[in-house]
Amino acid sequence: MRLPLLALLAKGPAHGYELKLALEKLLGAAYPQPNVGQIYVTLSRLEKAGLIEGQEVAQSSRPNKRTYQLTDAGREAVAAWFEEPTDEPRVRDEFFMKLAIAPDTGMADPIALINKQRRHYLNTMRDLSKLAAAEDRDNPVSQLLIEGAMLHLQADLDWLERCQEELE
Repeated sequence: MRLPLLALLAKGPAHGYELKLALEKLLGAAYPQPNVGQIYVTLSRLEKAGLIEGQEVAQSSRPNKRTYQLTDAGREAVAAWFEEPTDEPRVRDEFFMKLAIAPDTGMADPIALINKQRRHYLNTMRDLSKLAAAEDRDNPVSQLLIEGAMLHLQADLDWLERCQEELE
């Protein structure tokens, strides 16, 4: 959450709730809704780290609000984030750990685990399909997020088939 918030602040000063709304609008309903409390905690940590500066803004009919803006160090952190590739090979996969350990425990059948996981992925794909149909077509970021999630699920389903072939 740190670096996406910093990146949003590159557009200009904002307060925590504005950042929450910006994330929700950008990513759509497929992405888990950010917790506003987590956003404020993260902003406080970013400020302590010197990556953002906060400023109290007086409001006539409401309590003061605190807006944040990037510091030079924050701008450098965002630039470095965009430059770094994202680590992705999912070597630490909880399902795979279950599958690997199940035969030694005698507590779970590996094929039953695969079938249960397959059903879960298929249900998730169905839910994402419904979400894609309901999501705003004018939000390409949200549509791409849903499409990416579905492609990952399809790859996971293909991998489950491979696991089942190997174990049968």
